[in-house]
Amino acid sequence: MEDNIIEIKNVKFKYEAEDENDIVYALKGINMNIKRGEFIAILGHNGCGKSTLAKLINAQMIPNEGDIIVNGFNTKEEENIWDIRKTCGMVFQNPDNQIVATIVEEDVAFGPENLGIPMPELRERVDDALKTVDMYEYKMHSPALLSGGQKQRIAIAGILAMNPDCILLDEPTAMLDPNGRKEIINTITSLNNSGKTIILITHFMEEAILADRIFVMNEGLVELEGEAKKVFSNVKKMKELGLDVPQVTELAYELKINGFNIENGVLNIDDLVSEICK
Repeated sequence: MEDNIIEIKNVKFKYEAEDENDIVYALKGINMNIKRGEFIAILGHNGCGKSTLAKLINAQMIPNEGDIIVNGFNTKEEENIWDIRKTCGMVFQNPDNQIVATIVEEDVAFGPENLGIPMPELRERVDDALKTVDMYEYKMHSPALLSGGQKQRIAIAGILAMNPDCILLDEPTAMLDPNGRKEIINTITSLNNSGKTIILITHFMEEAILADRIFVMNEGLVELEGEAKKVFSNVKKMKELGLDVPQVTELAYELKINGFNIENGVLNIDDLVSEICK
């Protein structure tokens, strides 16, 4: 059996409503296995259950039915919460919601300090985390004076300093300009290359194509799953779900339905050029 860091088994979740007739399941039976060191992207339009799933993985909520196992720990057992959050750190959409201190290095130290990490290891962890996200030179700055992309990198450093095996990012680039987005995606890919498991919830198809596997969610269920080429070959299905595909993939699809002999699974300009040149 392959080494799964996260196992999601037939998970259902409903939010409480005043009227029982209004109760709707946000998740209706999700099954996912995520391997150690994998880069996973989760796609889906607003309200499909992506953020609910993220909070369940991070043990902020527990499933009504089914189980989530993080590194061998079931999220339903309260005594496991700290082990789960040490294994799987979460980065939110708005970095301002995650930054708690007035000096960058103090903010990055906040998590590991609460875990009881002693000096000089704490100092080392903070410095290493800031170097990893390329923000070491800003360690004495105020986070309030940083750009959106820099703040998000500080939020990631704060998680890194806790040394989790897995980092769960809930639309971390949604509030950033193209430069900020690029900074964060470069940081995420280099963390994955260094062995961290990455779960990225995103609206941007250009980010999703970097993942090893993609899960596409719709109305509380997984509709599509697989490598980027396989998922984005389903252009018609993606459109039906209200989602885009990368621009180049769409162009290749349009050429194909207009009679050009082009293979499915074109993800970038080089792919398209080689298909056309054939």
